Amino acid sequence: MRSYNVDTPKALARIIAAAMLADGGLDSTELDSLARKGIVFRIGMSEEDFDGVVQEFCEDVQLVSLRDPGGHLALDRATIDQLLSEIGSPKLQITALGMMLDIIGADARLNPGELTLVSQAMTRWGLELHAVSSHREPINWPPKA
Repeated sequence: MRSYNVDTPKALARIIAAAMLADGGLDSTELDSLARKGIVFRIGMSEEDFDGVVQEFCEDVQLVSLRDPGGHLALDRATIDQLLSEIGSPKLQITALGMMLDIIGADARLNPGELTLVSQAMTRWGLELHAVSSHREPINWPPKA
């Protein structure tokens, strides 16, 4: 899996892509949430650049993923940890977790892949759900701690 510099728009976009695909597919409610919450704008990317990161993520997932019991591609914990390691700023970690929850919660269902991603992010970053705020402003790059 390719890597991105820590605390960059591409690193954050890939975390969002992982949340979008954690349930094994792209859902229209997730895309609606992405647009409604202005997530791509808040990340500081164009739609085209974001789509490029999602495409790269899909290519990488095909190379490094496992198949879950339902036949869907699933990331192992080491790969998820690599993705999460590219978000180092505590403030950006909180923002990323909030965005992930916005995407994952869009269809009002939580599946094992989504649960694994969120719980591993919370553990790695030392966050609890009450720490996630609903800030809706763009991120100033590079983010401050």
